[in-house]
Amino acid sequence: MTLRSALLGAAATLAFAPGALAERGADGHVNVIYWQAPSILNPYLSGGTKDIESASLVIEPLARYDNTGALVPYLAESVPTVENGGVSADLTTITWKLRPGLVWSDGSPVTSADVVFTWEYCTHPEGGCAQAAKFSGVKSVEALDDLTVKVTFDGPKPVPYGPFVGAQSPIIQKAQFADCLGARAPECTAANFGPIGTGPFRVTDFRTNDVIQLEANPNYRDPAKPRFATMTFKGGGDAAAAGRAVLETGEFDYAWNLQLAPGVINGMVAAGKGQAISAFGTLVERIEINLTNPSPSLPEGERSTTKHPHPFLTDPAVRAALSMAIDRETLVEIGYGRAGRPTCDLVPGPEAFAAKNTSCLKQDIAGANKLLDDAGWVRGSDGIRAKDGVRLSILYQTSTNAVRQDFQALIKQWWSEIGVETELKNISASVFFGGDPGSPDTFQKFYADVEMYANNFDGTDPESYLSAYQCSKIPRPETQWQGENINRICSPTYEALLAELSRTAGVEARGAIAKRLNNYLTVENNYIIPLVDRGRVSAHSNSLGGVILNTWDSELWNAADWFRVK
Repeated sequence: MTLRSALLGAAATLAFAPGALAERGADGHVNVIYWQAPSILNPYLSGGTKDIESASLVIEPLARYDNTGALVPYLAESVPTVENGGVSADLTTITWKLRPGLVWSDGSPVTSADVVFTWEYCTHPEGGCAQAAKFSGVKSVEALDDLTVKVTFDGPKPVPYGPFVGAQSPIIQKAQFADCLGARAPECTAANFGPIGTGPFRVTDFRTNDVIQLEANPNYRDPAKPRFATMTFKGGGDAAAAGRAVLETGEFDYAWNLQLAPGVINGMVAAGKGQAISAFGTLVERIEINLTNPSPSLPEGERSTTKHPHPFLTDPAVRAALSMAIDRETLVEIGYGRAGRPTCDLVPGPEAFAAKNTSCLKQDIAGANKLLDDAGWVRGSDGIRAKDGVRLSILYQTSTNAVRQDFQALIKQWWSEIGVETELKNISASVFFGGDPGSPDTFQKFYADVEMYANNFDGTDPESYLSAYQCSKIPRPETQWQGENINRICSPTYEALLAELSRTAGVEARGAIAKRLNNYLTVENNYIIPLVDRGRVSAHSNSLGGVILNTWDSELWNAADWFRVK
């Protein structure tokens, strides 16, 4: 299904929605299934999509992106701009005004103090924040009055919509999280599992890595929404089981991220109980390269490219050869069909920011072998290359999923053809993306040589996304292992380009710099090996109306508008 047909179908469904007579909770119960089970409902302590999106039902930002990528106000009255006076002429401040009369689900008022506190929470020097990149360049956040918040940047910020915008940067209640600052943040189980919010639903029970029970927020700002009185948000299983639960058995109403072969999805749709919906955004399946020694036996905190560099992945020839050996067209064919496109880019869109590199699209086994030969990596009697006593032996990890395991098997075979030994490991998605600082198996800890996953960014400007690869964003014990720079990249060249992007205005000029940043990470250095530009594919039952797939924000962005088709 194309994006256009998905949106037309959603629009047709919306035409049957009752109007002024709608009542909160009138449509009873709705069942949602995410085969990657949420492990926490605090996006500031997890970068996992499953956690960010489930939390978006409860806690909300000042503004977010709609299904077209347009920025729209949520808790704010309007989106500040230079034209309306909300952004200063010198681009160093942005001033938000909260909607009057907003209350939390516990009935207490939402004020600017909650917004200021959210910034203090994420930027506390003794804590770790999974969304720290959202606050890059923020000098201060101050409450001008109960409903007005002023964000000041350390220099001109042509795109000031990082803090408090999108599902990755929601507002949390100061009263609930006041004692959860810094190192104490992971200890606040009640708040992290049951945040008090402004969203359409509130949590009544949360069993981590299993199921969330929610009910309509009685204080939601629209008295006619949500139409559903209760929701069960089931986590776990696999993508195939989730798809069947909506498309074949009708047990659930909505299934997220059907990461399945296209033929499998088509077979499920044929049962006639639901429909698959799809759209392209910025979701890229890729292999991340570990630039540090991944051994868990090293003293914690010493994972750095200077103290303990990776024994062979710091060699540019090895990283390039690994990329050259991969047949991305085959990966798309077996994994995604029309819902995937081979890519060499971390940022595949929007158009103004897409570098559109093609150098990696043709598999080149012979070229990869020559590159390793020339770099002095010699095959041993077992066919595995070595140099100075170091073997090219890789531990390759990812989350448990049929498509990802198919990718692993194919890539292991291709790498064997260039003399690289590969051990495969897959980890439950709830653990891998969970962000538990005590677990050795999170993608942030990265106790492997390479790992594979996909994520994307809110909205249509990639500055915050690309800022994740700053040296300051490296996960470490002092940040409770939060941080997006899992590769441990620390490059003055990259940081200088980021600084230039942050002060540059105009889509064309920003796009040019973003492309250079993309190229630095991918085709120039192969710190990241992009594989597939993935279309988001989900499914909903024929009896669930109001669903509009959004690839620019939380997929559950308009759950307040869902209704039961009679």
